[in-house]
Amino acid sequence: MAAAALAVAATATALGGWWSRRTTAPLRVTLEHARTEHEAGRALLIDIREPAEHATGVAPGARLWPMRQLAARLEDLPRDPATPVLLICNTQNRSRAAVQALHEQGYAHVRYVDGGMSEWARRGWPLVRPGP
Repeated sequence: MAAAALAVAATATALGGWWSRRTTAPLRVTLEHARTEHEAGRALLIDIREPAEHATGVAPGARLWPMRQLAARLEDLPRDPATPVLLICNTQNRSRAAVQALHEQGYAHVRYVDGGMSEWARRGWPLVRPGP
């Protein structure tokens, strides 16, 4: 748990110190909305859990970007506001922190998925093994 908190803090610092400035834009979407938009191809779903967590199953078609790699992969993140980006982690704690930091960097179209993959799995929604 402490390691996860340190990873969130390190990523937030690398992304711009999210705790110092707050945004008023909505930050979250419901799990139902995320699934609908992702499966319809209208949103990019990025699973920011770590590889050991991905091994338990991922949403079909989700991109797998571990939180510790997020700051280094910003150039791969769509900046077009017409492309909604949805970050999902296990319970929404890491994804919420990452979205707050990304909003500070101008990524206003990025949201976190309320409930996370733990709720996705609890509902029995589709999960696949991650690719190599």
